[in-house]
Amino acid sequence: MFKKFLLLFGISMIPMVELRGAVILAAGMDIPAVPALLVCMIGNMIPVPFIYFFARKVLIWGADKRYIGKFFRFCLEKGERGGQKLVAKTGRGGLFVALMLFVGIPLPGTGAWTGTLAASFLNMGIKSTTVAVTLGVATASAIMYLISAGAFAVFGII
Repeated sequence: MFKKFLLLFGISMIPMVELRGAVILAAGMDIPAVPALLVCMIGNMIPVPFIYFFARKVLIWGADKRYIGKFFRFCLEKGERGGQKLVAKTGRGGLFVALMLFVGIPLPGTGAWTGTLAASFLNMGIKSTTVAVTLGVATASAIMYLISAGAFAVFGII
């Protein structure tokens, strides 16, 4: 069981896959919901402070490099666009709730990595960013587990 939890933990830290993929895997492996969700949430939250403090600086540094520049510019543009969309929809006052919902709605490109990067572009503050992203991750994990457990049950896989 430890190996399964370690796998979920590791998958939860991978950008683009994050907790959304790990929760589906947990439901498919018939791991009990509460421990699986906790492991996935912790794994998804571990990168948040590193992303907040360092990702933007690394992306700016690498944007003009020969081999990695195109990808780094893409990430910078995605973070800036995400931040601008949040401010456009909510203004600065509703940014906390907007970030929480952005991370909490399990769509491609709306996870903790993108949300934290957008918050760092908006100079949102590490404490409010962490709380908003944590609440969003909790929401996304519950949604994904309910969807995946239901889908597996409907198709008779579990």
